[in-house]
Amino acid sequence: MAFFDKVLIANRGEIAIRVMRACRELGIETVAIYSEPDKNALHVKYADEAFCVGEAHPRKSYLNMERIMEVVQQSGSEAIHPGYGFLAENSQFAKLCEDTGVKFIGPPSKAMEVMGSKIGSKKMMRDAGVPVLEGTEGGVKNVDEARDIAAKIGYPVITKASAGGGGIGMQIVHSEDELEEAIEKAMRIASSAFGDATVFIEKYLEKPRHIEVQVLADEHGDAVHLFERECSIQRRYQKLVEEAPCPIMTEELRESITQSALTVAKTVGYTNAGTVEFLYADGKHYFMEMNTRLQVEHTITEMITGVDLVKQQLAIAAGEPLRLKQKDITIRGHAIECRVNAEDPMNDFNADPGKILRYRSPGGPGIRVDSGVHMGYTIPAQYDSMVSKLCAYGSDRNEAIQRMRRAIYEYVILGVKTTLPLHYAIMNNRAFIRGDTHTHFLQEQDILNKLKGYMEDEESRMQTLAESFRQGREIAAITAAVDVYVRSNQPKG
Repeated sequence: MAFFDKVLIANRGEIAIRVMRACRELGIETVAIYSEPDKNALHVKYADEAFCVGEAHPRKSYLNMERIMEVVQQSGSEAIHPGYGFLAENSQFAKLCEDTGVKFIGPPSKAMEVMGSKIGSKKMMRDAGVPVLEGTEGGVKNVDEARDIAAKIGYPVITKASAGGGGIGMQIVHSEDELEEAIEKAMRIASSAFGDATVFIEKYLEKPRHIEVQVLADEHGDAVHLFERECSIQRRYQKLVEEAPCPIMTEELRESITQSALTVAKTVGYTNAGTVEFLYADGKHYFMEMNTRLQVEHTITEMITGVDLVKQQLAIAAGEPLRLKQKDITIRGHAIECRVNAEDPMNDFNADPGKILRYRSPGGPGIRVDSGVHMGYTIPAQYDSMVSKLCAYGSDRNEAIQRMRRAIYEYVILGVKTTLPLHYAIMNNRAFIRGDTHTHFLQEQDILNKLKGYMEDEESRMQTLAESFRQGREIAAITAAVDVYVRSNQPKG
């Protein structure tokens, strides 16, 4: 069933292709937008139509609301799917769509606006009975007020920007001596990044787990959850590895945390796909925020439930009632996602944009690769450094880990540094294998220091591959590559 005749995807890269694939299966025509550096990008070639929306800088292209709406009119698109990032959580853009009669494939602008404020959303959830960490109910006015609040709730505390996400503006404060500088820095960063200097303070948990719940809600008052994902392994407050379900989940905790997530969605009148994020420590979960869009890691929820979340988004946006009933949604097996970024883990995760000289993605049982790149593609410096999302599914967690190791070994990317060696080190770490993770996992396990050997082996393997490729022996290059992964396939750490 084609819920719409034509949909514009206001994004780029792998998520644009992911949405286009769902549309193609449903018989929906797709419209791509692109910036000048992206004119040869894969999502541009995949779409039925493509329009240039401006220069390299996102504000002049992917964030240019006026130009995007012009393309909507020119192309005759009925709806816009924002993907994630860029305009996906911009309530102003959602309102513009509502006002012009273009269907925004996401939540109503009012729900997005409410959840866009961490201060406002936490107060609302506290009133609704959802567990929330102790902290300020409004923005901090000055340092004296901050001192009083921090003394009341006890150190350590964390400062956060009320607007935006991605960990921007977060400052951990362990004592009163650090507070003034942290508040001032957080305000500067928040003002620069979001145009809103409002920051708040809350109790800081030393080693929490980051657990999130996927929800779907239709426009007829029905909502369901699709269980949880564990997203604790992060760098700079941004996720690197996600898995579903959470390895420490109990039936009691699952019932509690999923019901909290549904309460959040219903309290704000949410519709479409969304993710409610929680911190978990010492047997308790606390509402953190709601991502009012499709998540990067939606893939692993799809793998364990068999539900195509993008198709569900399209159906809900078209006014269809949810055909999924909670009792019919079950967990089958285990899935892990590794975000493959063009970054150097040994150099503070600095981005390493450039041309991909050779590219061969893995396959075989249980492997899914969502990618927007190809051999010869130049990863631009202006945008996110993600190359692909590598996902592994198994009948249980152990098989998912084994398949991920094998997939990483098969993955060939020449020309840029990537996070693949880091992911392989994580997959072989004893604490990870036990499921013993938290948001400071990388620092505590000291994986980056232990990664040096992996990086040296990987460099050797890539040089062998590159030489074979140069000699025109591509099949030999793949089959005769130095098998450093297999030789070092013992748990580390």
